[in-house]
Amino acid sequence: MAVVYALVARGTVVLAEFSATGSNASAIARQILEKIPGADDSHVSYSQDRYVFHVKRTDGITVLCMADDSAGTLAYAMNDEFSRVLSQQMDFYSGDPNADRINRIKGEMSQVRNVMIENIDKVLERGDRLELLVDKTANMQANTFRFRRQTRRFNNTVWWRNVKLRATLVLVVLIVIYVVLAFICKGVTLPSCIR
Repeated sequence: MAVVYALVARGTVVLAEFSATGSNASAIARQILEKIPGADDSHVSYSQDRYVFHVKRTDGITVLCMADDSAGTLAYAMNDEFSRVLSQQMDFYSGDPNADRINRIKGEMSQVRNVMIENIDKVLERGDRLELLVDKTANMQANTFRFRRQTRRFNNTVWWRNVKLRATLVLVVLIVIYVVLAFICKGVTLPSCIR
């Protein structure tokens, strides 16, 4: 694994971190956070043993990751393992009708509506009282309101999940781009690329 530790911080306050190893990366990372000068945007890398700490600060938010010094370039490093997972998920959400909860709920509502229509027809054929028809209509209306609430709640949940996923993907892509540029440009401040 190339990247073995990562954190996100505001100033010296760690907002989130993850370590794939049992090393002292967390302690070293906190020391690095305290030593980063000023509040300006910066790009730096530090070496410690066989690891390199890459730090990027933008708008007061600091992203730090620890990678093996032998990691080399990271482009498509996970493609062999993760491309199959992406393919399976794309097939699932593109072809499986149960993957789309809204369509499934709409199908269930259509079935309920058809059953209700059949029941109403039977009631009318038997000459039942009008009150029974009014009760069934009220029940159907209550089910409709409940369905609308559930749909709104589900749409909000999906929207937030998509926002979080997109934000995470953007962050990961930015980190990968920066790490690749840092390696290509021979340094955290990109000395050979910025002239």
